[in-house]
Formats: sequence, structure tokens, C-alpha cells
Amino acid sequence: MKIIVTTNVSDGIFANMAPPSPWVQRWSHLVPDRGVVLDVACGHGRHARWFYERNHPVVLVDRSQAAIESIAIPAQDCEAVVADIETGPWPFAGRQFDAVLVTNYLWRPLIPTLLNSLAPGGVLIYETFTQGNETVGKPSRPDFLLRPGELLELCRGLRVVAFEEGFQEDPQGLLPRFIQRIAAVREAGNHAGLPASLNQADTRPPRYRLP
Repeated sequence: MKIIVTTNVSDGIFANMAPPSPWVQRWSHLVPDRGVVLDVACGHGRHARWFYERNHPVVLVDRSQAAIESIAIPAQDCEAVVADIETGPWPFAGRQFDAVLVTNYLWRPLIPTLLNSLAPGGVLIYETFTQGNETVGKPSRPDFLLRPGELLELCRGLRVVAFEEGFQEDPQGLLPRFIQRIAAVREAGNHAGLPASLNQADTRPPRYRLP
């Protein structure tokens, strides 16, 4: 089931919202200027808000209608969809995006669809829990924990710009956790769609700036 929701909520909800992930903030500059960002399993939209405030149209999907309705982004800049992306059809079939963003979520059967949703020059920013997290808290089921190096394996067809894997103690006031994260680009032969700073007129490789 797919439901498109027009968001219209007070900005006050953001007062108590967790800040965007530092990993997302660190690599958000790789997204093409004004590129459309797909936020998967977006929750209350802390990352969608980050990209919206930087002039990116955002497309959001979550199975919780209450979460989607809480997102305070003008309707003309936000396509918000309520859908069960684990048991139902992919609500964006045939579409591609300049960035695909996933945090704290893992459903392995969906990953090929997410990779196919990257436009040429598009960026995948992915961060979620990995094996070992069962020793410190939730999630603890293997289905929801990445194997060591799994994101590198899944993204072998992309240009990996950054990858980290390890243990974080008390990140942003949260519980300790084992985490794995990647920023990777689907490169185009002529680098079409890349930000102007990355688009070279000659044969030099694109320059993915390290913050």
C-alpha cells in the first residue's frame, strides 16, 4: 500500500529531535547541487530536514504514517510516502535519485533496489548497525546486523569514497553501538550529474573532496 502525505507540521517538533548523523553531514557535499534525495525508512525526518535546508528536494518513505505526518517540510519540496517496503511493492519503481540515504535500517532483499535507484553521479550514504551490537543492545538479530565488510561487498560496483566500521562509545548521547557506514558514488562515464566542482572538462578523474 502506498499513501502520499502532504506534510504540514510546526517546526517545534525539531526542538527535541536528534541531530543528523555526523556521517550524513560529513558526506552530504557529495550530493549534486539541488539533487533529489531519497530518505529510506526516514522516521521523523531529521536527515530530510538537513537536506531540505540545503536546497535539496526530498523524497521520503516510511511505514509509519504518524512519523511521515510529523515532518515539517513544505509539500512542494517534499514527496512523503507511507509504504511497507519490506512486504509491499517498491513505491518508486523506475525512478532514480541523486542520493539514496539509509540510516539505522537494514532489509537485505531491498539493497539491490536501492542501488538501482541511484542516478548516474548519485551518492549512496548508508549507516547502520553491524555484528557485535548484540553484545551492547538492540538491534541484536542477525537479520538486522551487517556482517564485517558487508557494505563494501554490496557496493563493489560503486566508487567508494569513504568507509568506516567499528565501535562507538556514547555517540551523540546514544547507547554504545557497533556501526558500519559507507559513502559511495555511482560514477557516470562523462561524470554527468556531478557537482560542478567535481565535473572535469578533461580526462582527469573526478575529485571527491574529503572533509
